[in-house]
Amino acid sequence: MMHTAVGWHVELEFQEDDTHTRAVALVRLSDGSEVKAHGHASRHHTDSNQPRVGEEIAGARALNELAMQLLTKAHGEIDSASGRTSHSINV
Repeated sequence: MMHTAVGWHVELEFQEDDTHTRAVALVRLSDGSEVKAHGHASRHHTDSNQPRVGEEIAGARALNELAMQLLTKAHGEIDSASGRTSHSINV
């Protein structure tokens, strides 16, 4: 049996100010479609300014949302092809 290697390219971009970090995650799928998600982090006024930490939190939230959108998309495609409702395991 022959296996085909498929790759996805995921991009993360951040916008930051002194107290907020916003992340956008974008994945380009092999069929040419794209899925985009957003994440946000806020720094409490008593916390030290650590931009990397804000990026990690906002990025993780964007990637988590991206994962949920991909699961929803996949289940929709399964349902469409099979004519029945698919079930997912909750993460």
